[in-house]
Amino acid sequence: MINGSKPLARSLRWGMVGGGGTSQIGYIHRSAALRDGAFTLLAGAFDIDAERGRDFGRSLGVAAERCYADYAEMFRAEAARADGIEAVSIATPNNTHYAICRAALEAGLHVVCEKPLCFSVEEAQALAALCERQRKVIGVTYGYAGHQMILQARQMIADGRLGEIRLVNMQFAHGFHAAAVEQDNPSTRWRVDPRFVGPSYVLGDLATHTLFLAETMAPQLKIRRLICSRQSFVPSRAPLEDNAYVLMEYHNGAIGSVWASAVNCGSMHGQKVRIVGEKASLEWWDEQPNQLRFEVQGEPVRILERGMPYLAASALADDRIGGGHAEGLFEAWSNLYRRFALAMDATDRRDAAFLADFWYPDVQAGALGVKWVARCVQSAETDAGWVAFD
Repeated sequence: MINGSKPLARSLRWGMVGGGGTSQIGYIHRSAALRDGAFTLLAGAFDIDAERGRDFGRSLGVAAERCYADYAEMFRAEAARADGIEAVSIATPNNTHYAICRAALEAGLHVVCEKPLCFSVEEAQALAALCERQRKVIGVTYGYAGHQMILQARQMIADGRLGEIRLVNMQFAHGFHAAAVEQDNPSTRWRVDPRFVGPSYVLGDLATHTLFLAETMAPQLKIRRLICSRQSFVPSRAPLEDNAYVLMEYHNGAIGSVWASAVNCGSMHGQKVRIVGEKASLEWWDEQPNQLRFEVQGEPVRILERGMPYLAASALADDRIGGGHAEGLFEAWSNLYRRFALAMDATDRRDAAFLADFWYPDVQAGALGVKWVARCVQSAETDAGWVAFD
């Protein structure tokens, strides 16, 4: 159980690119990173408007001279300081991620990046190679994976409680963009603009989250091929989709399906993962993240609750307040940032033994999401034909 003690002997010197005063996600990053004392915020290029970013940084307690106009200036200046930053988080629009990640790694920094890492498989492979060459890590903020019941599901599947996996049903289907809300909402407008988000909308923005949850729960499943159909029900969003269906075949014979949508009228969030084995099933719903349904054929449904002593040690390791209290998104992100810090520290210490059995959403996880979106787009553009994954 996490009791508030610092996970490392010292805090990592940390900066941010983006995440300014108008950014909802920036606040989540800072709350998560600072919660356990693993990071100290010392620098930032918080806003495309340099003066506004400087004012915001000062309001956070960052020294004025360390509130920079852009990331390039920050990386240069911080590299020249004895107390320069060691890690940086990137909370900017999608089309900037690759360039900033690459520049950060080349500056010798560890990185935490919003997904997607980039737009192409080639760029993802280049970042993975650069991580290895620089001996630095990229953590990807698949934030929902920080909920402890995800690791409980992972352990139960590893223990064979479900038997051979047959079906993986995934969905992330909300209804908040059922109309062209982006016309009056700048924070939504860039999400449906190919210049900023690349070749997809809901596949990249929503579906990669639920895909990663399933990958975390059942890492033994490897995609063999997939087929994708996507739609633009709000015509102005074309060629980007606001609804999509994906069918996948895994190498072990299991079948997976993904429904991603922003036009599921009435749905608040609609992210669920159900994994069906030959003996039992597990289901997790992010609107009730403290529970995990465990259903054995012929027996009553069991609802497993977070924080309880019957859970696996790997799940209890991320517990913060004990059973009975509701945890949420901020706790999940804090768990991930704690893991990012431990991975960064172990990498710097060259502790291969620790890293060999340590889980976190890493550069390979980010690269797989990029590859999955690319294959889905490829399938959709060939009239929903089957596409080999590898």
